[in-house]
Amino acid sequence: MLDGAVVEAHRSGPMFVTLDGRTVDIDQVEHLPPCSPSKILAVHFNYRSRHDEMRRPVEPAPTFFSKPPSSLVGHRGAVVRPPGCEYLNYEGEIAAVIGRTTRNVSVEEAAECIAGYTIANDFGLHDFRDTDWGSMLRVKGSDTMCPLGPGIVTDWDHRGKRIRTLVNGEVRQEALTDEMLWGPEYLVADLARTMTLLPGDVVLTGTPANSRPVAVGDVVVVEIEGLGALENRITAGATELPTDLGAQPTRTPNVLRVALGSDYVDEDAEETTAD
Repeated sequence: MLDGAVVEAHRSGPMFVTLDGRTVDIDQVEHLPPCSPSKILAVHFNYRSRHDEMRRPVEPAPTFFSKPPSSLVGHRGAVVRPPGCEYLNYEGEIAAVIGRTTRNVSVEEAAECIAGYTIANDFGLHDFRDTDWGSMLRVKGSDTMCPLGPGIVTDWDHRGKRIRTLVNGEVRQEALTDEMLWGPEYLVADLARTMTLLPGDVVLTGTPANSRPVAVGDVVVVEIEGLGALENRITAGATELPTDLGAQPTRTPNVLRVALGSDYVDEDAEETTAD
């Protein structure tokens, strides 16, 4: 947003250059998500460290879930944690942006269908982990659960890049993208076997270990080598969730196991000893 209008611009050092030739300081604009997807598709468990942390066997093929476009928010936008919820987890990820209509393509052809890459933070509201029959609709699809940006980078190779997530300046996630089991091209080709991907659609490629809850006021930054940094602040929702309507936030062992990962300790488990 620039002077009340949506404009497309290209970055040139610390400045933006708009399509009509204006040069604007980056801090003078409001960042919107860099594309308008008809759908946002995300892969489960694509980093080896995440598999190891959650003690999951590696599946023979990727599985997916979706996030609605209404979950999008831009660089430096607010991520809203609803009242009564406490397990809002970050997940730093690479996002592949589709550049042309894609259906029935090979892995090699899928590479040509990707317009470029940007950064995503696949937030999850795990207080609702026990609802929605495994679809994770509210966990992953609630408003502001998909920060995206700051911009789309073309001609970028995802291999051998470092990805980090920082909370208030402290590194919480760090990995190399070589940990990924399936690259972006493979994921795009797999999805396009049964559905048409449209220009602007987004494919999220998974997160490494150490996704953990954040608190109101925290600043979360996802850095990916060659793509820049995506920054968002956690804010408190202003409207209480009705207690007489629908499923309520829970704090079950399943919620805690996913939200806290390897930090989770089952306090009700019987103590065991080993020689």
